[in-house]
Amino acid sequence: MRMNFHIYLVVVAIVFSACSEISYDDHRVFRYNESAGISTLDPAHSRSLELMWVVDALYDGLVELSPELKIIPALAQSWEINGNTYIFHLRHGVMFQSGREVIASDVVKSFQRLLDPEVASSGGWILEAVKDGGIVAVDDRTVQITLSKSFPPFLGLLTTTYASVVDTYASGDLRVEPAGTGPFNLAWWVDEVAIVLHKNPKYWEHDEYGVRLPYLEAVHIDMVPDMGSEYMGLLKGRYDFMSGLHPAYMEDLMDSEGGLASKHEGVLSLEKIPFLKTDYLGILVDSNLVNMKGHPLLDSRVRKALSLAVDRRSIAKNLRRNSVKPSDRFIPPSMPGAATGVEVEYDVEEAKRLLVEAGYPGGVGIPEIELGTTADYVDLCSAIQHGWEEIGITVQVDLAASSIQRERVSTSKIEMFHKSWLADYADAENFLGLFRQVNFSPGGPNYTHFSSKEFEQIFDSSMMVSNDAERWDMYKGLDSIIFANTPIIPLFHDQVTHFVRKEVEGWVMSPVNKLDLRRVKKRAVN
Repeated sequence: MRMNFHIYLVVVAIVFSACSEISYDDHRVFRYNESAGISTLDPAHSRSLELMWVVDALYDGLVELSPELKIIPALAQSWEINGNTYIFHLRHGVMFQSGREVIASDVVKSFQRLLDPEVASSGGWILEAVKDGGIVAVDDRTVQITLSKSFPPFLGLLTTTYASVVDTYASGDLRVEPAGTGPFNLAWWVDEVAIVLHKNPKYWEHDEYGVRLPYLEAVHIDMVPDMGSEYMGLLKGRYDFMSGLHPAYMEDLMDSEGGLASKHEGVLSLEKIPFLKTDYLGILVDSNLVNMKGHPLLDSRVRKALSLAVDRRSIAKNLRRNSVKPSDRFIPPSMPGAATGVEVEYDVEEAKRLLVEAGYPGGVGIPEIELGTTADYVDLCSAIQHGWEEIGITVQVDLAASSIQRERVSTSKIEMFHKSWLADYADAENFLGLFRQVNFSPGGPNYTHFSSKEFEQIFDSSMMVSNDAERWDMYKGLDSIIFANTPIIPLFHDQVTHFVRKEVEGWVMSPVNKLDLRRVKKRAVN
């Protein structure tokens, strides 16, 4: 139910005048703030983290991702894969909010909806490998999906919130009237103010003792844009957790080694886990672009010298309080198929030697490099700029608004740029696809225009391999090609960072930063 602000004020007045059962210390209600706001509850448009969190609470998919990045059953109790055909067997007795049982045709219609031009979903790409007419209901309990070609990561795509199963018989607008099977139902929503979710009394999942999930009675989500209010709300107990680090509060919340500041130890806990996200500097390596003709950055030795002269450990410690993991590899170490046990290289003397070998001793002959970024990363780029001065390379850090920066990067208007890549699903293909020629920007995310026949051949071969271990070995080879050619300079891998109130129990961390409240409890505060 969605309300306008005037109705909301009336409801609030009634609630508080009638001795409300819910107060800020009520242990049955979980509260957090979403400073970015929430614009839709429709899974077809859940393209940002804040939308994924609330959609995940309202809907289920056929499968889901465990905290260990394993694909596990959800609405599908089992499945089998026969070549390019995936057959899913649905659970019995799973009910939509309307009270109607989920059947196979609901899955088919939910996926068809992603491809409907009128819906204009941002998630239709998860079905790109599916052949025309390849999603069918064999019977009420069986869904068959046939791909047009081999694509082993396909099952992982179905763990995204885009693949949520929707009650397509519901007559309301799914943007504001969710129709799912998730652990919570929408109670009310006030635009730009708050959302309240109530426990779904018909939720299908139980814990190991047979107790129906979720344990919480309600979730209250404020939409206060001011991060200062969110921070104070966490300390005072209005909010039960806060995600991420804001530079303004990092020093107060964390010590110099990246742990929780001692003054908060009695109230908060700091939970961290490696995030499937990489920050990097991209470099245009396309000699066909007019602005790159004859540029020294086209020489891989120059690019490697730049990478070797970045002190990633110092950046992680001094600028990010060890809340990130320094790395010169693109695939995050927690991702299956990533290279492990690789030491980060920082070698100024080797960088200088490479410049001599490339014909630019001391950086002589290399014009000033323009490094594009936004205000959020000026400290990072300034530190890199200072490091490159040691090897004789001059860099101009060029600040732009986020929208302008995105446009410049996607249209190859700037030779070097800061960027980050966040996994949509837990398969290294999601990172390696960034370097395919078919994904050249502006149509795709290959912003550097890196191209390699060897890379393309190994990538194509990896998509024909069903054995995970064999495919992951091929991924490591692809990652090594990127490392050797250096079209990007990886900087660090983020960590999911949560500050959680001490009274919260059953907190689950995920490398994809999923907010899973099914098994969360709160101790009563005296």
